[in-house]
Amino acid sequence: MAVRTAATLGEGPTWDHSSSTLLWVDILASEVHRYAPSRDDDAVLMVPQHVGAAKPRVNGGIVVNLRDGIALIDRDGTRTWLVYWARDGVRGNDAGVDPSGRLWAGTMRYDQAADEGWLARVSGDGSAKVMVEKVNTSNGVGWSPDGTLMYYIDTPTRRIDVFDFDDASGTLSGRRPLCVVGHTDGWPDGLCVDASGCVWVALWGGAAVRRYTPSGVLDREIPLPVDQPSACCFGGPDFTDLYVTSARIGLSEAVLAARPLSGSVLVVPGAGSGLPSVAFAG
Repeated sequence: MAVRTAATLGEGPTWDHSSSTLLWVDILASEVHRYAPSRDDDAVLMVPQHVGAAKPRVNGGIVVNLRDGIALIDRDGTRTWLVYWARDGVRGNDAGVDPSGRLWAGTMRYDQAADEGWLARVSGDGSAKVMVEKVNTSNGVGWSPDGTLMYYIDTPTRRIDVFDFDDASGTLSGRRPLCVVGHTDGWPDGLCVDASGCVWVALWGGAAVRRYTPSGVLDREIPLPVDQPSACCFGGPDFTDLYVTSARIGLSEAVLAARPLSGSVLVVPGAGSGLPSVAFAG
């Protein structure tokens, strides 16, 4: 275990290698956390809205996917809207940064109504474009080591999808399923991609993380002591430790008593070989 806590909806772990810390969020508590394993310290920054993801920026500070849009937060705490797209009943959810430093930010409705969320590409200058429309619950997004593929999860589809990705233009084509998660196995949530191009996915309701090969074959599953793992990333000095966020939301008192680590951030040392994250170029 990395951080023993009781996050309502822990999400979005990202290893910030510039500071050797783990960024993660508690969405419904409007908290951005920065965990320093070397000091066993988990610092908390309160933000003004529910926050789906927080990512490092090239020049310091973070970029956050908030309820109403994308904001920049400087080291001194100054907040600036980069993109403002407020829509009633919709909030920001998971996000990722592509090889060229563009943010891909997803949204969803609080009531999880179908087809009213989206995945947008946000450049460093604040220009934004919706790249995937009619999304239900936009979740994991990540890229192959060579930057030619983008993986994406809209959770209710139970699929991990893959696109052909043109990094020069930041465009997508050829959407197709990489794999399907079975109805008894949990729901695919956040993902990360390792140095071998394998896709790791947290299974909400499935108490596990899985690794799929680039051809979509399940080749590893790690059981976890929480029912609702939400997302994962590699970190640590050599990017070999797998960090996994989790959530308590919706769990009964009986389940919480049996699963006391629910809402904590877990770590699986030496789980694989990850890649450094890319900072947002804005």
